[in-house]
Amino acid sequence: MTSPRFPIGASITLEALSTDPHPHLARLRAEEPVSWLPVLHGWLVTGRDLAVAVMRDAKVFTVDDPRFSTGQVIGPSMLSLDGPEHHRHRDPFGDPFRAVNVRDSMSAWVHQRADHLVDGLASLGSADLRAALATPLAIDVMMRALDLSGVDATELLGWYKGIVAAVHAVTEGDPLPEVGTIAYRDLHAAVSASLTESNLLASVLDHGGLSVKEIVSNVAVLLFGGVVTSESTTALVFSYLLGQPGILAEVKADRSLVAAAVEETLRLEPSATVVDRYATGSVALGGAVIAAGDLVRVSLAGANRDPATFADPDQFDLHRPNLGQHVTFARGPHACLGIHLARLESIAAVTAALERLDGLRYQPGGIDPVRGLVFRAPETVRAEWSIP
Repeated sequence: MTSPRFPIGASITLEALSTDPHPHLARLRAEEPVSWLPVLHGWLVTGRDLAVAVMRDAKVFTVDDPRFSTGQVIGPSMLSLDGPEHHRHRDPFGDPFRAVNVRDSMSAWVHQRADHLVDGLASLGSADLRAALATPLAIDVMMRALDLSGVDATELLGWYKGIVAAVHAVTEGDPLPEVGTIAYRDLHAAVSASLTESNLLASVLDHGGLSVKEIVSNVAVLLFGGVVTSESTTALVFSYLLGQPGILAEVKADRSLVAAAVEETLRLEPSATVVDRYATGSVALGGAVIAAGDLVRVSLAGANRDPATFADPDQFDLHRPNLGQHVTFARGPHACLGIHLARLESIAAVTAALERLDGLRYQPGGIDPVRGLVFRAPETVRAEWSIP
């Protein structure tokens, strides 16, 4: 593929996409909505309608390709398979994540756990809300959802970080790092040992459709996806609220707006910025002709700021009438399994902090920029509050 037809795409660097991608995505969306980016070795789709079309058509744009980054780290799973194989891997894990089960079995517990974590911080007067609240809550929630209570949370966090590092490396074209191999090996051993003790995993095994290795790969996917997106989203919500005192005051005055703040953060800065697909044949899309086998990367971040769908797309608007049209949780057969749990988690964390941490604000110099090529979030959210 040569780049003269896509000069904007050819000019974009990985650094630009990692630091402040939104001006570049806006220009691509306006002038090259499907563009070839040499730094990605593939196409980038930035318009919302085109993004949805790609994600919904698994026959033309598949995840089932040996180059799929997460598949390289953990092997075949619901994330890297399509068609009947995708359903065989995904369906046995579906029940805990259905809206009614999240509401009935998880909601009260998640709010209680968030309250407990915030109560432990209240007397400190300051903390990094990502490390001290968002991350432990995400780990605890996934351990409970996956019925992994026999696994040590600290170890689980280490495995998660190793898998995230490996996916980052593979996505950027680097070799699979040893840290990812070790993390997956240790996770495999722990999950295999708990198969007869975990009600969820035992039921998946009894279902008979998946081998132990396949169960472990899917647990890794759910853990990886459930933690990285949820803890990053919670950190991003705090980052946006603390960085905009007027909006923070409005949410403090009306706690019913917490859900809108979470939703608008999901739209404005999705923690997972892209999803990858591979063309199964030659196809025309958005003025480009994509060859069979080409990588087609859908920019969720670009789609979520499409002015054709969202008025004033770069503005944080708690009262946006069509918030539900963002695509942060993807669309089509690979729409996020944990969508209801992820929302619940961030709402619980933010609500607990606003109710229990008086005068919540950034520490002086505590603003960290949002960074990341694939997964975006501030490294820290260093906040302070008044001690009663």
